[in-house]
Amino acid sequence: MPDLLIEFLSEEIPARMQARAADDLRKLVTDRLVEAGLVYEGAKAFATPRRLALSVHGIPARQPDIKDERKGPKVGAPEQAIAGFLKAAGLKSIDEAKVQADKKGDFYVAVIDKPGREAVEVIKDVLHATIATFPWPKSMRWGAGKLKWVRPLHSILATFGPETEEPVIVPLDIDGIKAGDETRGHRFMAPGAIKVRRFDDYIAKLEAAKVVLDPARRADIIRADAKNLAFAQGFELVEDEGLLSEVAGLVEWPVTMMGSFDQAFLSIPGEVIRATIRTNQKCFVLRDPQSAKLVNKFILVANEEASDGGKAIVAGNERVIRARLSDAKFFYDTDLKTRLEDRLPKFEQIVFHEKLGTQAERIARITALAGQLAPIVGADPAQAERAAQLCKTDLLTDVVGEFPELQGLMGRYYAEAQGEDEAVAHAAEDHYKPKGPDDLVPGDPVSIAVALADKIDTLVGFWAIDEKPTGSKDPYALRRAALGVIRIVIENELRVPLRALFWQHFGSVARDEALARAITLLHPLNEQIATISASDIELAVKLEVLVSEKAKEVTKPHLVQAHTYLRQTYDLIAFFADRLKVQLREQGARHDLVDAVFAVEGQDDLLMVVRRVEALGKFLESDDGKNLLAGVKRASNILRIEEKKDKREYNGAPDAKLYQLAEEKALAEAITAVKKEAAAAVGKEDFGAAMTAIAKLRPRVDAFFDKVTVNVDDKALRENRLRLLNEIREATRAVADFSKIEG
Repeated sequence: MPDLLIEFLSEEIPARMQARAADDLRKLVTDRLVEAGLVYEGAKAFATPRRLALSVHGIPARQPDIKDERKGPKVGAPEQAIAGFLKAAGLKSIDEAKVQADKKGDFYVAVIDKPGREAVEVIKDVLHATIATFPWPKSMRWGAGKLKWVRPLHSILATFGPETEEPVIVPLDIDGIKAGDETRGHRFMAPGAIKVRRFDDYIAKLEAAKVVLDPARRADIIRADAKNLAFAQGFELVEDEGLLSEVAGLVEWPVTMMGSFDQAFLSIPGEVIRATIRTNQKCFVLRDPQSAKLVNKFILVANEEASDGGKAIVAGNERVIRARLSDAKFFYDTDLKTRLEDRLPKFEQIVFHEKLGTQAERIARITALAGQLAPIVGADPAQAERAAQLCKTDLLTDVVGEFPELQGLMGRYYAEAQGEDEAVAHAAEDHYKPKGPDDLVPGDPVSIAVALADKIDTLVGFWAIDEKPTGSKDPYALRRAALGVIRIVIENELRVPLRALFWQHFGSVARDEALARAITLLHPLNEQIATISASDIELAVKLEVLVSEKAKEVTKPHLVQAHTYLRQTYDLIAFFADRLKVQLREQGARHDLVDAVFAVEGQDDLLMVVRRVEALGKFLESDDGKNLLAGVKRASNILRIEEKKDKREYNGAPDAKLYQLAEEKALAEAITAVKKEAAAAVGKEDFGAAMTAIAKLRPRVDAFFDKVTVNVDDKALRENRLRLLNEIREATRAVADFSKIEG
């Protein structure tokens, strides 16, 4: 079957756009081919700095013929309706239509035979539409034409045909640029025209003309040559996949060379040297394999084989790198002259968010919260507060101003240089972690306290001003912050009372001492007042009564606002539950089990939630677990239906005097014993034992449903049995709400 070869040759395409552009070209062309009925066997796209190429093989030589039936009006319909049908179907007279019967009578049907077009004509239309709508992030128009491309387009290569025959040129003309069967090789080493037939021929001739088409192969060449060049000198390449991908997009014919810089620059932190060389010259740094420290050498990648062996290219790069490292050393030395704490006053002039105050206010909140968290995570409060106070100060340094990606790391270097405790210095770097799913979490207690304080302040702050993530939009990376808190807590096996921390921190974010006092007053009552509606016109009075004589310390508006923040706290905990579901799902756990555990009141201890979920998952894999789940869900469904019908809840203890059948009594006795045993196990945080205790209900529940009728005529007996069903539900809630579990 015929193959299609396409190439767009232009001025240099930015490296960051190439991979996406190649993928877009493949998808746009192949999708349109399939829509046109030209189903292909395979396609692959490529990109170099100057060209986008696509090979599609196994395309039919022409579209399939299509036979279409179009239903028209009923036989005997008005002439106007018939005339409209003939015009739409392309028929000259009604005699050309056939009559077809259905349940509603006889109808005219037009049978339209549409012969398929030659594939090359379809491809011309496909390419024209692709070029006209190509989604470049940025494009430009030049000359008098209407064509917009990322850079001026020089030529289009488009050939189509079977392997055994001479391919034809797709008859495409875009703003005077006609498709042909010619391309050009390397801009400097082989700039002449190259005539090609199909993909294999194209690849071979480009290679001979000093162009490596496949970006993955260019990257492999660069990596291998750089490693070999470093090894030959006794060094080791510091690998950088991001830089490698970018450099592979800057060259068509990679040539690696080694340069050097003054050894005196090695007094700068290695990360600064690497950032300087990487950012400004797109070069790789080398290290001593024995000490893992950087050496004064670097690897550059040229785009040509120079006649002088690359001496001028190396010298030019060395000259630029020397100047850049001189700037970096000046920045670093200048930064060291100012202590970190002396930079703090400047934060008073920098706004963090217009509704959340300045950076200085944010640092003060983080400092206080870190001190509060320190005893919980096993850190020294004074060290945690000192680390929190200094953790953002490197943002005002010259080095971080030049290389923002070094924030945190430079804070550690500067803290160490001014003699801070090691835990304080490392917290400056680690408090940003984890930055992503593959990043390590901080392990030192001081770093943990500051990292949690930083993320919790961010979450509570944006919740307080109602700037929550919506759909795919999360401009303040709040989902990432929540996942960071979850990972820090779970991986360090910490017991952190999130609800209390969140609610109290709302008062700090509001910057209102009276409000903070109101939260402190209401805090012991949080479970009691959480269900009170915020729209209740008597809310302030109710809250004032609850705090009784202490209410004089705060005003009614502060009590109402404290209650609003409590509701926000529960909403934030629900957000954490959703994030935890994502985290556990990636680890293979069921999301409904997380819902079931969070449905139990007071579940804000993430570590215990995870352990409950693990125990619940194992229990439900057993026969006892599956059968008990079925029984509990049956009880819950009956209760839900009857409570809705009766408009009341059947809670409260059943009356033992109303038990008539042995199965009722046996179930009630089992529930009493199981509740006590499960509660004791949960108190010891042995959730496996709690599940084992709950499993003892299974035979009693099965027997109850086999022998006992719940909805009897006797009103008192029916109510008592419904209360007993509620006892089944409540007994299992020692670990989870089984009604939330699917299946």
